Amino acid sequence: SNDRFEKEFKVLDLINAYRQRGHLFTRTNPVRDRRKYSPSLDLVNHGLSDDDLDTVFSAGNEVGIGPSKLRDIVALLEQTYCQSIGVEFKFIRDPEKIKWMQQRMEGVRNTPSFSIEQKKDILEKLNEAVVFERFLGKKFIEGAEALIPALDTVIEHGAELGITEYVIGMAHRGRLNVLANTLRKSYDQIFSEFEGKDYEDALVEGDVKYHMGYSSKVKTNTGKEVRLTLAPNPSHLETVGPIMEGISRAIIEHDDNFAKGITAPILIHGDAAVAGQGVVYEVVQMAGLKAYEVGGTIHIVVNNQVGFTTNYIDARTSTYCTDVAKVTQCPVFHVNGDDAEAVAYTVQLAMDFRQRYSKDVWVDILCYRKHGHNEGDEPKFTQPVLYKAIAAHKDPREIYTEKLIASGVEGAREMANEMEESFTNMLDDRLNQAKQVRVGKITNFMEERWKGFKRAEAKDFLKSPATGVKKETLQLIGEKLSVLHPDGKKFFSKLEKILGDRKKMMETGVLDWSMGELLAYGSLLLEGHPVRFTGQDVERGTFSHRHAVVKVEDSEEEFIHLKHIQEGQALLQIYNSLLSEYAVLGFEYGYALTNPNTLTIWEAQFGDFVNGAQIVLDQYLCCAEEKWNTQNGIVLLLPHGYEGQGAEHSSARMERFLQSCADENMVVVNCTTPGNFFHALRRQLKWDFRKPLVVFSPKSLLRHPKCVSKLDELTTGSFQELIDDANADAKNVKTVIFTQGKIHYDLAEHREKNNITDTALVRIEQIHPLPAEQMRAVIKNYAKAERYIWVQEEPLNMGAWSYIAMHFNDVKWEVIARPASGAPATGSSKRSANQQIAIIEKAFAPSAAKPKKAAPAKAKA
Repeated sequence: SNDRFEKEFKVLDLINAYRQRGHLFTRTNPVRDRRKYSPSLDLVNHGLSDDDLDTVFSAGNEVGIGPSKLRDIVALLEQTYCQSIGVEFKFIRDPEKIKWMQQRMEGVRNTPSFSIEQKKDILEKLNEAVVFERFLGKKFIEGAEALIPALDTVIEHGAELGITEYVIGMAHRGRLNVLANTLRKSYDQIFSEFEGKDYEDALVEGDVKYHMGYSSKVKTNTGKEVRLTLAPNPSHLETVGPIMEGISRAIIEHDDNFAKGITAPILIHGDAAVAGQGVVYEVVQMAGLKAYEVGGTIHIVVNNQVGFTTNYIDARTSTYCTDVAKVTQCPVFHVNGDDAEAVAYTVQLAMDFRQRYSKDVWVDILCYRKHGHNEGDEPKFTQPVLYKAIAAHKDPREIYTEKLIASGVEGAREMANEMEESFTNMLDDRLNQAKQVRVGKITNFMEERWKGFKRAEAKDFLKSPATGVKKETLQLIGEKLSVLHPDGKKFFSKLEKILGDRKKMMETGVLDWSMGELLAYGSLLLEGHPVRFTGQDVERGTFSHRHAVVKVEDSEEEFIHLKHIQEGQALLQIYNSLLSEYAVLGFEYGYALTNPNTLTIWEAQFGDFVNGAQIVLDQYLCCAEEKWNTQNGIVLLLPHGYEGQGAEHSSARMERFLQSCADENMVVVNCTTPGNFFHALRRQLKWDFRKPLVVFSPKSLLRHPKCVSKLDELTTGSFQELIDDANADAKNVKTVIFTQGKIHYDLAEHREKNNITDTALVRIEQIHPLPAEQMRAVIKNYAKAERYIWVQEEPLNMGAWSYIAMHFNDVKWEVIARPASGAPATGSSKRSANQQIAIIEKAFAPSAAKPKKAAPAKAKA
């Protein structure tokens, strides 16, 4: 009948509602009732009633069981979509993926069926998690023990699917448990860290045990060897995300040769952090971009339903903490952490999806936090009702043991008791061993990738290594950099002119900034060093100087000259990044942490914007070597200089970097010639250690007629930490002006115009480590000098002045700068120009100092 026909559609509508909204009506929360959502999935809301339950509907075909009674269709839907697992997937726009998900889930009704052996493994892992916590008495993961079997399943199941390496990023909660029971870091090592020992390495300050990195190899149950690396992380919970993605990408490129599905990143989030930290969104947006793709991240959320002491109601607006996943249309699984088998089953399904589609997957494990945020914290202050429920709640191992007994597993209780006893005894032994160990060693993370590198000492910076390149090699690179399209296609006319200019420079042997820079990259590529370069406009350069990637006229077709120098050269990657600083710098930092023989560069669009990545600078770049004994050779190019472009386009905040400089923790340079920049880049890879290099790179000097180098300056020699004045006659010099950066050219021009002969201009090209020995030698050379002036274009409270004043007081300095200011620069280009003129004129003004009094005549004997 017509009515019957209409009801078929209503049943299809009901099926769709379960698939789309079933996740709102699940039993996924172990400790409290879920919020109520309306309309519910009741039949009456879909134009059906209990009277229809025994009617057979063809709509049963849709869920794979053929024509069936409505009650059987509803039972299947209830079991699939509304029990321990809630799934959000209908927002995915690809019908093939949706169909795959539906068939996989409805086919087994999202109900695991594990063998007795597999059940034992789950119990074993839960046991390790529960007993380890209890043994430590630290109670950091109680309530979230399901994380340990979940990770075990990721690794075991992933290994069966072909994954051989995992990179893990996670904050503190459960970290020790993961180190012990997933990465198999020895228990005695972990316990010895609890004994509060000092470190054997005096150069290492160390860090709290919840921040250290670790690498290991483990064997899976089927005997496959898998490498695991846990990235070191700071207390900024989600900052480790981009770092571990960068580590993963480096491994995928260099070990897997870009093949998918061999290396997998696992990112473990907390519920409040994943919803509250913006860097998560940045990392999610990177997932499918060619510069950052890693074949899909496995996101696991340890959902305690509380952040520090904040209730979830105050921690986000979205329904779920994982709603950021919808940005990239990835499936999200919400699973009850008390249902250990559901957790393991969900992880397997998620891994199958990741391996098949190379997309991110999200598994949100709903659990609770048995105790406060740390040992001394009382959660009942803020969540009295919840913590009353939690106090009475059994741990997941106990729940699983009871479930196994109820399902008729022989001897389940005895098995659980035996596991606990033998595991506890083993921990006891290890604790006793740990008490014998007197000093802790920071286990070197990724040790094998850093073989052959040493830790730098102050003496390593007294002179730079030779970094010249043979003239014939440079000629070859120069020739390849200026070729027109090999297939005779036309480049955009302005580009053809630029290529012609490159050719001319090689003929005349006088190079501008862009040519010096490109020759540095080309020479490294020919020596077998890969180059990776990202940032917001790096392909052409913010100021259109680099043109590393050129476009064919009237098309998007690209040609990259640096990739075509000669057969067998190393890999060059240069990519315009997404408009992010924080995540992108974090990613490149992680990449450089893994590949010490690659030149890894991040360029800020303007140096001012680097403060968007301040957390990466503060928590990693400045201090990682001291905290975690890790080195990193990343290069930051930060365009800096006062050209009247206003407060946001002038300063890369040199003073902030210099304030965090100590013990050669990074190298800070402001090169004034293309040749010196060429040597600075090459030196990064010629040292037998690695340091971050922060370059205050030019804007106006990119095209300044005086800012050039002869080709011969690139063929010999090394980086010059200081450039003395070649034009000054030492015996006439009364005033020595020290500067860094582009103001040198303004001073030189004024000196030349006004024919001043008693003033020497000395450039400090490397500000940290400060070349103090070389400065002393220069000062000694100008024996008749009476004045020493530090001149800078930055305001007095910015730039390098306070650093120089603190670190070099062999002379009595006078200082000339813009007036101290809260904003780095004026917004008026006219005022800026006047300020610049005032600085220059003041620098050459006769001394305002009073004439020295004549010495009193000695009394005659």
